[in-house]
Amino acid sequence: MSWFAIGSITDIPQRGARCIETPQGKIGVFRTMDDRIFAIKDHCPHRGGPLSQGIVHGTAVTCPLHNWAISLETGKALGADEGSVRTIPVKVEDQQIFIALIVKADRAA
Repeated sequence: MSWFAIGSITDIPQRGARCIETPQGKIGVFRTMDDRIFAIKDHCPHRGGPLSQGIVHGTAVTCPLHNWAISLETGKALGADEGSVRTIPVKVEDQQIFIALIVKADRAA
């Protein structure tokens, strides 16, 4: 796993999100009101809605399509809903956000 810089914490408004494209798919990066940063797969387990376009509340996001609430901490659906999304390790150093991605080594022919 390798750490990749994706921008500054100030690039994401409080209670907002950004979607980033990676070789492993789209990742939603979220900032809570208290400036905590979370990253999860940007794909609701219900119908594939773009979670980065949802409403952030506390440490959860509500999918814009069918109102499923997903925990930003665990990736699990909240309430009576079932399902989960992959969480992505994230860290903030000197206001810079880093996410951890698996890097596959190129194979020699």
